[in-house]
Amino acid sequence: MAKKYHVLILGASYGSLLATKLLMAGHDATLVCRSQTAELIRREGTRVRVQVKGREGWVEIDSRLTPGKLDALAPEQVVPQRYDLVCLAMQEPQYSAFGVRELMRAIAAARVPCMSIMNMPPLPYLARIPGLDAQRLRTAYLEPAVWDGFEPGLMTLCSPDPQAFRPADEPPNVLQVGLPTNFKVAQFASPEHNTMLAQFDADITAARWVVDGQSLDIPVKLKLHESLFVPLAKWSMLMTGNYRCVLDETVQPIQQAVHSDLEQSREVYAWVADLCQLLGASPDDMVVFDKYASAAMGLLKPSSAARALVAGAEQIERIDVLIKLVAAQRGMQSDSVDTTVARVDAWLARNRQAAAAQRG
Repeated sequence: MAKKYHVLILGASYGSLLATKLLMAGHDATLVCRSQTAELIRREGTRVRVQVKGREGWVEIDSRLTPGKLDALAPEQVVPQRYDLVCLAMQEPQYSAFGVRELMRAIAAARVPCMSIMNMPPLPYLARIPGLDAQRLRTAYLEPAVWDGFEPGLMTLCSPDPQAFRPADEPPNVLQVGLPTNFKVAQFASPEHNTMLAQFDADITAARWVVDGQSLDIPVKLKLHESLFVPLAKWSMLMTGNYRCVLDETVQPIQQAVHSDLEQSREVYAWVADLCQLLGASPDDMVVFDKYASAAMGLLKPSSAARALVAGAEQIERIDVLIKLVAAQRGMQSDSVDTTVARVDAWLARNRQAAAAQRG
């Protein structure tokens, strides 16, 4: 291995998937999470379960048995300068939480390169897209000022394509991968930082996990791409499936959102892909609809955003609003997207009203 890197990952749920892949490749990772979860992870490590082609059941990767070392800290314990890379694996509203907001300020001041694994691209990343006015997109973010200290050239975006969840009956150090696709990361502005990403790509690809004497190639790789727009391929998927899980009075699985009216889904998907191409993406940066529709057949739960609304969330990631605002800058409008945005707005308004009534 050319060099051993130390990676800080904000978010111990979805972030533990990337951490596990880095640990298997011999790099060290530190997860940032609540104090109680950090204590559990320091004591017992993490478990990531994934299905491997040709094997029945789940393969479990125990972080205590990997070549790399795992640590876990609460936000106030972190010294950003100690890390080579910071990965942002929380949902966008969580960066406004007390403690996390202050850590973000410290990360920006330390000028550590950051790789976002959010569905919601950070504002400094959007500022790297020529001709896009990031300042006019601030209303899509819960607290846009969180991003003000970050230098665009030190921010890149990694598409969170793998689907993973915490099993309801398991402790918070367990993660199960439902759809083991690859992370797709765009380049940084700096060749030095791209060398680091290229090494992660190669090391994760080469890593193996031994079970019962058999050396297994564990799915979910980190793939480095030259184009800024490759991670934006996820936008079509989110707008077609994840946010269209939200109906007026209930929510539906992603599979149903996509396949109950396949032609409308195809139209929404193409509309978002056209928007990305107007921004500068090439058709090769995008994922064809039929491939996504096929994958969606296995997504039998509502999206995390839809489940959060049902659970009473007062804030969720508003990638739907972001896409609408970006489209407006390019003179594009979609009735379906407008309907989805209005439905999410209505759910959030009801949840905030109910929460306010409960608080008295």
